[in-house]
Amino acid sequence: MLAAWAPAGIGEIAAGTDLALVVGDALAADPEGLSAGDIVVVTSKIVSKAEGRFVVADDREDAITAETVRVVASRTSPATGHTTRIVENRLGIVSAAAGVDASNTPEGTVLLLPEDPDRSARDLATALRARFGVDVGVLVSDTLGRAWRDGQVDQAIGAAGVHVFEDLRGFVDTQGRPLSVTLPCVADEICSAAELVKGKATGRPVAVVRGRADLVGGLDLPGARTIPRTGPTDMFRKGYDEAFADGVASVAR
Repeated sequence: MLAAWAPAGIGEIAAGTDLALVVGDALAADPEGLSAGDIVVVTSKIVSKAEGRFVVADDREDAITAETVRVVASRTSPATGHTTRIVENRLGIVSAAAGVDASNTPEGTVLLLPEDPDRSARDLATALRARFGVDVGVLVSDTLGRAWRDGQVDQAIGAAGVHVFEDLRGFVDTQGRPLSVTLPCVADEICSAAELVKGKATGRPVAVVRGRADLVGGLDLPGARTIPRTGPTDMFRKGYDEAFADGVASVAR
């Protein structure tokens, strides 16, 4: 059985906050505690705040430009005049606005994603394992949109001590047919499940997911940096309008 809950007791996080201590105290005070095989899901915003990832930026767009490695698509709404940019950022994540967040930050600042979310997850997992004496996994989550589907879901941008994929290739389905491409990204699925109990405005930025101890392993497991599909395997490197414009330009030449 899979269970998920969000412990209380985590207040506002500031630059320099000992996140492992704050999260550990909340988990220790929670009636459910922390057990071997649990997966702790931490919202990236509090990781970024603790790491002091604030930058002075009167214009959020400038910060987005600075974090952008590659523009995938850009659209301006006729109704609002607002431009949305889908870009690949320094972490290899393709998302709107390069993950730059202007909500719940001091005036005149924006918040960047953690510099190395896998390292952040590993540091937190190491501290929690030492404190509680059990092997647990840690995922750092962020809210991302999805191609071809409206709405957003939480996905893993950092991971430590967790198998981010469940490789079912080589197994057979219920009809005995071999599975050749089935590779669920269980890290994303767990982050989405955790968001159901964390919520966006509840003041509970950490969740515990219990029931998939089989996914928890060593801290040297590959992190969430292995999840984004970029480079040669990326089949959708540009938006439709951008690809069409490139095609027209190549014919004109």
